Amino acid sequence: MRVVIQRVTSASVRIDGSVVGEIRKGFLLLVGITHTDTRKEVEYVAKKVAQLRVFEDEAEKMNLALKDIGGAVLSVSQFTLYGDCSHGNRPSFIQAARPEQAEPLYDYFNQLLREQYGLHVETGRFGADMKVNLLNDGPVTILVET
Repeated sequence: MRVVIQRVTSASVRIDGSVVGEIRKGFLLLVGITHTDTRKEVEYVAKKVAQLRVFEDEAEKMNLALKDIGGAVLSVSQFTLYGDCSHGNRPSFIQAARPEQAEPLYDYFNQLLREQYGLHVETGRFGADMKVNLLNDGPVTILVET
């Protein structure tokens, strides 16, 4: 599992011109799932995301987590995180999980963030052509993978 975490001031996702997910301060998560991922990997990454301390405290040190600042999550599925460009110029996506495996794990990931960690989570739509807009704060971009 690979998740690109971008600390944002705001982020939104549109499908066919309509906003389907939108947040203010928090994380935009680009979520990639590979064919070997299980609920165990999803649980590990969800915990990392929820507890990641990259928001500034009163001393201007990155010491606060999402919950500490009342932040939210915009979670967007992105199989292209498993694009392999090592041979030729056209990426191979053979390492990305098939939709029938990836979608339930993606849903479980978002459910954990909501139910176990108490975060407000907005999403895009799995498999849709999405337009993502964000204002990266910092910029702070972190990669978490299993």
